[in-house]
Amino acid sequence: MIAEQILFSQGFGTRHECTGLILQGRFHVNGTAVTDPDEDIPTENLTFEVDGVEWPFFEKAIILLNKPEHYECSLKPIHHPSVLSLLPPPLRVRKVQPVGRLDEDTTGLLLLTDDGKLIHRLTHPKKHVTKIYRVALKHPITEKQIAHLLKGVQLADSPDIVKAVSCEKVSELVIDLGITQGKYHQVKRMMAAVSNRVVALERIRFGNLSLPEDLKPGEWTWVKSVKEITG
Repeated sequence: MIAEQILFSQGFGTRHECTGLILQGRFHVNGTAVTDPDEDIPTENLTFEVDGVEWPFFEKAIILLNKPEHYECSLKPIHHPSVLSLLPPPLRVRKVQPVGRLDEDTTGLLLLTDDGKLIHRLTHPKKHVTKIYRVALKHPITEKQIAHLLKGVQLADSPDIVKAVSCEKVSELVIDLGITQGKYHQVKRMMAAVSNRVVALERIRFGNLSLPEDLKPGEWTWVKSVKEITG
């Protein structure tokens, strides 16, 4: 792939702007400035620099963000900033989008990608991708409530029966709840259906991918392969 096309595909501006970056000596590969926009550069395992900042080349971007509170998973937020504001400009130019949504007050593992087929693959109900949430509760969890969640509950104002695929008691007031659906306020509504209440909610796992312990709220990292998510 030629140098100009690499920068354009990775979100560094229009083709004209990418050519300008190269002609100005701001694009480096293996520590050497690339000054010819038409220079052919192998993209396999490529890491390049723009203005001294390293970027790995990915044909499709997959991002893991540790979502903080008070951010909306929306391209057009209404009450709070968009999670996209936490990402650097090249990723926003690439038009990465959240894979599903987390509520404004829900924190934790959020995937974003510019791969539309992957979004469909990970969010379609028939794919049964498990998401695990760490749920802090107002009232101590009971074995009866856990059994009810695993058997299935009917959500308020809805005929749908939804059930947890797993429910692990972490403490009297904390559970790890696994679900495969992605209905509106689903975890909160499920807990309400068993006469409990969510006071804090964090997604800690998506498929096979866990939230890294060293990734602080608001920070992000690359997901290098779809296999990290789907196994």
